[in-house]
Amino acid sequence: MSVTTVRLQAEVEQHLEAIASRLQRSKGWVINQAVQEYIEKQQLEQKRWSQTLEAMESAAQGKLVDASEVHDWLNSWGTENEQEAPRSGK
Repeated sequence: MSVTTVRLQAEVEQHLEAIASRLQRSKGWVINQAVQEYIEKQQLEQKRWSQTLEAMESAAQGKLVDASEVHDWLNSWGTENEQEAPRSGK
């Protein structure tokens, strides 16, 4: 495990100490949890952005599904004749 120094604003430090005390954990533990959650959130946002760009490229290439097919599929959910998700013809 490495050591990193961080300068915190006084108000942030006070909140950090209060959280650590309430959880009966060290400030380092709280900081590690917060940084890990932030990293996971950033990774998820990057994945979603990549998926958005990929979807936009597919649409630009004409790889689309007709809205009526999507509506039929959604309306079949929970019925005896539930359909599989429609796919583009390309």
